[in-house]
Amino acid sequence: MVDQRFSYLTCSNSTPQIPSHFPDAAGKPPPPPMEFSGGGGGSSGGDDHDHPDSHRGKKRYHRHTAHQIQRLESMFKECPHPDEKTRNQLSRELNLHPRQIKFWFQNRRTQMKAQHERADNSALRAENDKIRCENIAIREALKNVICPSCGSSPASEDPYFDEQKLRIENAHLKEELDRVSSVAAKYIGRPISQLPPVQPIHISSLDLSMASFGGHGNIAGPSLDLDLDLLRGSSSSLPFPQLTISDMDKSLMADIAANAMDELIRLLQSNEPLWIKGGDGRETLNLESYEKVFQSPYSHMKNPNIRIEASRDSGVVIMNSLALVDMFMDAKKWVELFPTIVSRAKTIEVISSGMLGSQSGTLQLMYEEVQVLSALVPTRQLYLLRFCQQIEQGSWAVVDVSYDVPHQDGQFSSPCKAQRLPSGCLIQEMPNGYSEVTWVEHWEVEEKAPIHRLYRDLIHSGLAFGAERWLSTLQRACERFACLMVSGNSARDLGGVIPSPEGKRSMMKLAQRMVNNFCASINPANGQQWTTLSGLNEFEVRATLHKSSDPGQPSGVVLSAAATIWLPLPPTSVFNFFRDERTRPQWDVLSNQNPVQEVAHIVNGSHPGNCISVLRAFNTSQNNMLILQESCVDSSGSLVVYCPVDLPAINMAMSGEDPSYFPLLPSGFTISPDGRAQDGGGGASTSIGGSSGSLITVVFQILVSNLPSARLSPESVTTVNNLIGNTIHQIKAALNCSTTC
Repeated sequence: MVDQRFSYLTCSNSTPQIPSHFPDAAGKPPPPPMEFSGGGGGSSGGDDHDHPDSHRGKKRYHRHTAHQIQRLESMFKECPHPDEKTRNQLSRELNLHPRQIKFWFQNRRTQMKAQHERADNSALRAENDKIRCENIAIREALKNVICPSCGSSPASEDPYFDEQKLRIENAHLKEELDRVSSVAAKYIGRPISQLPPVQPIHISSLDLSMASFGGHGNIAGPSLDLDLDLLRGSSSSLPFPQLTISDMDKSLMADIAANAMDELIRLLQSNEPLWIKGGDGRETLNLESYEKVFQSPYSHMKNPNIRIEASRDSGVVIMNSLALVDMFMDAKKWVELFPTIVSRAKTIEVISSGMLGSQSGTLQLMYEEVQVLSALVPTRQLYLLRFCQQIEQGSWAVVDVSYDVPHQDGQFSSPCKAQRLPSGCLIQEMPNGYSEVTWVEHWEVEEKAPIHRLYRDLIHSGLAFGAERWLSTLQRACERFACLMVSGNSARDLGGVIPSPEGKRSMMKLAQRMVNNFCASINPANGQQWTTLSGLNEFEVRATLHKSSDPGQPSGVVLSAAATIWLPLPPTSVFNFFRDERTRPQWDVLSNQNPVQEVAHIVNGSHPGNCISVLRAFNTSQNNMLILQESCVDSSGSLVVYCPVDLPAINMAMSGEDPSYFPLLPSGFTISPDGRAQDGGGGASTSIGGSSGSLITVVFQILVSNLPSARLSPESVTTVNNLIGNTIHQIKAALNCSTTC
């Protein structure tokens, strides 16, 4: 039975072949298949009708000339699956019938597959013989085992399961336990068995990132605990079971990746009617044309709960193609490039390392979690195959396709089941060191729970996980990286000291780590859901606890709290409001609503909103504390992330010291279009400059305790609710927005 899950990977110009490469009963492989001219040969050396008696009941075999074979072999190396146009061209060039060209390529592919399988069978046979010999040797050695303690032979063939040995070992362990218990009892005054169970220490104080700006720290509370799960490990930990991938699995993965690459290239190079350009300039996939071209019906034909998202976009990126490919094939750098989209990624296993000194041919099995920066939208969790191939000189393609890992479906806790159909990008080198990138995103999504009403339009429009968001995020990240490489000074200095180029890079790395930490905190690890602390009429406050142990983060238990609201303002206006230091006292609790002054400014992009700032608040008791802030914006959304930092830490970063160990616990805002069409407009413009409204997510990270275990008291919950609620009400009052969604 054919597995329908991979039916979409079948290339449409491939003709089904009858397996002709199986060995006969004696184990001898058959000779290579030969092509015969079934009455349609172009240069067959004679006509069958001229000699009906001599050829009656026989099929004439045609042997191609050396020139024809050489030309066909060279074309086979370039394209094993030629289309009809290429076959007709070869037919005219070699004076052969198009059917002969088609049959020759079919037979050649069958022959290559048979050769590969014979080679694999030989290698497996040799490996099997080797293992059999080792097994026999081990069995013989076990018969002559001598115990080093008593000098006698073992009582049974397998000493590890000898019952008598296990009893003796158990007795030794019991004696050791009694000895340790008696020693411990001397120090505590009574046996360990009489001690009460250890209770967690309840600490309800909320410390806003160790700074306590404006007197918001040290909140005492009762010892009653709230039932809020504590996630074990650090926020970025990814526990994965050990997977055993056989050679057969690797062969299947290689076939799936190759077919996915073929489909992606066709999607990248095709235009209408496969792609439809809307009034807003966005390119979306024509589902009917896709089913006809690839002969692969979607699953939504059978399940009405499945939704298709498919889009394409292209643009210029400030980075050369080789650097982009290297970053795409590195899971850690992949997350650093797309922190607002990819919350977590990990390479499970490298199936093929590709060519020597090049990423071409590299195939990896990866795990990935894709997110929208809000606690209201669950992450999309999936295993995928990532395959990289060099198409031609200066041109690369990277394809992603979902892969079902056996027995791993149960670890996904997200209410959204997403399959990534062949997606990826084509990277073409430009003469000036830039690259032209064409991106395709193709998803098959089954929502097991209703989408939150605030994000329904944004997700259904395809903008939330579409190609436009990936490409605009990549362009902004590459701009930032280019600014990091350029030597230059800040527009404003700190304390009269102009930072050196090393100091500028150190500050940019510190701010980048702050933004990455902020984005990773919005969605808990492995799809862990948020807990609703309060469900008010206007917004919900959701929270989660996690134990932080990553370098550069305060050690202890951290509370992440978030709420999302809708404002009837374009995202550009909201973004400018948050990043302007003159309007900051209207909403910032860290400055205790006191005026702030920007004392350092670093540009990290072409847009004036892409910058890093160091702010100082006036009239506070914390004169030794500054606020590090980064704001960034692109066509898909914007961020304003900030964190209090000690003055000595800023001075050290300005001098060029490594900032990786400075503790950061950032808070901030995410701003995105609401996905709704503009009223009275001709098209559904939903970009950041043309949306009818904005979705703003307010996020606070709070250090609950420096101890490894802690619980959240009701009074602390009230404090968190008041903190977010007051911030939202101040924002609405400052922007004159009383309208709710």
